[in-house]
Amino acid sequence: MSGTRCGGLDVFYPIVPDTSWVGRLAPLGVRTLQLRIKAATAAEVRRQIAESLTVTRRYGCQLIINDFWREAIEAGADYVHLGQEDLAGADVAAIKSAGMRLGISTHSEDELSTALAAGPDYVALGPIYETKLKAMKWAPQGLTRINAWKARIGLLPLVAIGGITPERADGVVAAGADSVAVITDFMTAQHPERRVETWLDWAKAHRPSEPRYVR
Repeated sequence: MSGTRCGGLDVFYPIVPDTSWVGRLAPLGVRTLQLRIKAATAAEVRRQIAESLTVTRRYGCQLIINDFWREAIEAGADYVHLGQEDLAGADVAAIKSAGMRLGISTHSEDELSTALAAGPDYVALGPIYETKLKAMKWAPQGLTRINAWKARIGLLPLVAIGGITPERADGVVAAGADSVAVITDFMTAQHPERRVETWLDWAKAHRPSEPRYVR
């Protein structure tokens, strides 16, 4: 798959802050990565997206661009992820016309309705557990909410995020999540690459025979 569009979501879905992290994780065999750039100039955003696409395509890894949908279209990316505020200001028609797939964050029933109206290719739910990455106005959703979300969205892939560790991941998948998004667990580890390798070992036992997308 090197040099090609990769398509679906892997069951393990790490989120990284810059292209240097993409370069560290993609060679390990990570199949899905989200690039979540914060506080960067427009030129820097374009540079990091372009470099990250080069790396992930080399290793057959699906890259998802967080928020910067215009730059993602310009760079020829094939996946973008939007939060609710970014979704409100995004040109969803332009995203789809560019052939890009779309993921959307949700935290409540109303947000899920808003997300589904946009016709996403996957829905994310969080935080599942308490997370120390940033202050959240939403209480932990818990496993029961995962089950409820999956019952509502059906075949649409569901990504769970927030406070998930390898020890908790089995329960998250059993509750109905198709993919587990992870940030803090490996970013704060003494040896991040080793922690990611632990996740990859877990993922091998939980990958479906087909990639997780329906469009």
